[in-house]
Amino acid sequence: MPPNSATNTISLSVIKTACSNCNLRELCLPFGLSIEELERLDDLVSTRRRLKRGEHLYRSGVPFDAIYAIRSGFFKTDVLLEDGREQVTGFQMAGELLGLDGISSEHHTCNAIALEDSEICAIPFSRLESLSREIHTLQHHFHKVMSREIVRDHGVMMLLGTMRAEERLAAFLLNLSQRFTARGFSHAEFYLRMTREEIGSYLGLKLETVSRAFSRFQEEGFIAVQQKHIRILDVAGLKALMNHRA
Repeated sequence: MPPNSATNTISLSVIKTACSNCNLRELCLPFGLSIEELERLDDLVSTRRRLKRGEHLYRSGVPFDAIYAIRSGFFKTDVLLEDGREQVTGFQMAGELLGLDGISSEHHTCNAIALEDSEICAIPFSRLESLSREIHTLQHHFHKVMSREIVRDHGVMMLLGTMRAEERLAAFLLNLSQRFTARGFSHAEFYLRMTREEIGSYLGLKLETVSRAFSRFQEEGFIAVQQKHIRILDVAGLKALMNHRA
């Protein structure tokens, strides 16, 4: 077992919180709960935790006991390959859940690392299961969340299996744009929290390939890039490129 656990890897500030007052409720929690049900959910989601950039929320092999709703910030998940390289498996932002990888084996199968100063809500899984059996709306929503993760994994497999390098990057940027839009931010202008190397790891591309694709997108007028700041200038052009088959 790794030397650090999900609790002792984090410099924590534990704060009382309430789902009923959270402005991300519509993203990570269900509509249609009664006031009494919301109060019971508030009792379940009783703490927030703050992580500094680069800190682990949990590590691969650590026993699973909770899932985590991202209240603010940005995370990546990765796994360690046999040759010692890190393979990025996902990027998660506010309103999304972390920790679902541990449900089946009762141990986490990947690492979760904060890409910037972040804050999460810890949800004890055993208590969530019990409450879900009593509140069918919550159970239905959790099943939808699980299904969404399966669909997302399937989408990544399709991305890596069928698309050329530039198509993969176009799909990645458009996906980020959609997710930022769902949170009330600009669809066309955002800051990349991850490095180009991490993007390459996620998309199955070498760093040089990612850099060339960014340069070509800028030359073609699809995007404007200033270090990690991205402006999408031609959404239709990126969509056309993503859907193109040579």
